[in-house]
Amino acid sequence: QVQLVESGGGLVQAGGSLRLSCVASGSIYSLNTMDWYRQAPGKQRELVAAIASGGSTNYADAVKGRFTISRDDAKNTMYLQMNSLKPEDTAVYYCRADIRTSYNRGPVEYWGQGTQVTVSS
Repeated sequence: QVQLVESGGGLVQAGGSLRLSCVASGSIYSLNTMDWYRQAPGKQRELVAAIASGGSTNYADAVKGRFTISRDDAKNTMYLQMNSLKPEDTAVYYCRADIRTSYNRGPVEYWGQGTQVTVSS
């Protein structure tokens, strides 16, 4: 069984920084694309940033230049460094990953339980 566990959320003032972590555990053969999503109250879940197994990255326009996604496959961990935070960044942040549990199995999607980020004005 594979689990994704996020950490690092909290309350921060506008202009501040937070670093989120997402650790994958369990029977992991390889980690493919990993993403951070967020969902604000009353809004749909949206993609924040994505990182492929080769390291290429994509960002939502709203966070470009402020957020940085990275990964450490040796630790089965993905990070999201969030700088210059704004009140509109307030949301529950979720990690998602495509994970292979065996060499002869295709990737399966997994989600974490989410971590709350609140940015006060």
